[in-house]
Amino acid sequence: MFETLQAQPADKILALMQMYKDDPRETKIDLGVGVYKDATGLTPIMRAVKSAEHQLWENQTSKAYTGLAGDPAFADAMISMVLGDAIARDSIAAAATPGGTGAIRQAFELIKMARPQARVFVSDPTWPNHLSILKYLGMPVVPYRYFDDETRGVDFEGMLQDLKTAQKGDVILLHGCCHNPTGANLNTEQWNAVIQVLQETGATPMIDIAYQGFGDGLNADAAATRQVAAAVPEFLIAASCSKNFGIYRERTGVLMALSSDASAQKLNQGTLAFLNRQNFSFPPDHGARIVTMILNDETLRADWMTELEDIRTTMLGLRSQLAQELQNLSGSDRFGFLAAHRGMFSRLGASPEKVEKLRTDHGIYMVGDSRMNIAGLNSQTVPVLAKAIIDVGI
Repeated sequence: MFETLQAQPADKILALMQMYKDDPRETKIDLGVGVYKDATGLTPIMRAVKSAEHQLWENQTSKAYTGLAGDPAFADAMISMVLGDAIARDSIAAAATPGGTGAIRQAFELIKMARPQARVFVSDPTWPNHLSILKYLGMPVVPYRYFDDETRGVDFEGMLQDLKTAQKGDVILLHGCCHNPTGANLNTEQWNAVIQVLQETGATPMIDIAYQGFGDGLNADAAATRQVAAAVPEFLIAASCSKNFGIYRERTGVLMALSSDASAQKLNQGTLAFLNRQNFSFPPDHGARIVTMILNDETLRADWMTELEDIRTTMLGLRSQLAQELQNLSGSDRFGFLAAHRGMFSRLGASPEKVEKLRTDHGIYMVGDSRMNIAGLNSQTVPVLAKAIIDVGI
């Protein structure tokens, strides 16, 4: 049997991680993998997470199974964090998943069950795993214009033109904030225009919100998602706790299915539970329980929000520093987009050849499409990166 298997394409980011690990240069800089690192290069465990884990260790009395959709308290806490009071709780079905990736996979599975011929519109570019999962499931994909390689901002006119070709029964996948891999995001006026297209076409929106709190703040980053939720009859949201709680390896996510018809909630909830049962039965609980404890405890939540804000402002500071260093070295403001982008990533708009030159000549590792992880920098490595960018001719 196994002799019929064919080798699958290697994951580019994981391959890059291995190359970085094998590089003996002490001056090397890792801007590839999407994890937050502090000034020492460590991905720390947040204080509130440590405190919640200690409380859990002292007080938890059982490791019995939870429900197929996970602990309802986790769903309630996440719905409150992502959606606030944008829509009524009884119109939302939700299920815990193994990370944001699990939520994405389950969302696509749900779409395929509901509309086998549904087309999924995805931004060009988007997170590569979106495309990988859709291809694996055999679902039709329609790219829509998003990133402008000249301005390093959003090609909004092109985006709208492409989205207007969607039809009822199609799904439009949007990034709620901190677009991965570009860092370029829609403003409020642009989100209003996208909502109008959703209403006119009847297409179902799906939002991937994996970086809430990393852009303009916890509530500001969720504003567009809440606005969409209040404006459309049906909506899917895939949310991740990996980044904003720093629990990458705990695999903690949630999928929400919203319907303005409250009577559909029971069917939607049952479908989410069914999908979980088919793929992994019960979702991981440890990370979900930690998140629930933090969000429901005033002291833990306040400490978490303080540390999350420190992380956010640190990344903004690194962005501003890098943009300024590049302005000083180049004598132009063509790198100003770096300060305007939000989240962990920015796409430089450099050719694969120049990205490779950064690696070979300067030991700077980033994904071949020139996506770099701003959170992999510190105040000492920013000038090194800026000089290298200019040296290779970007």
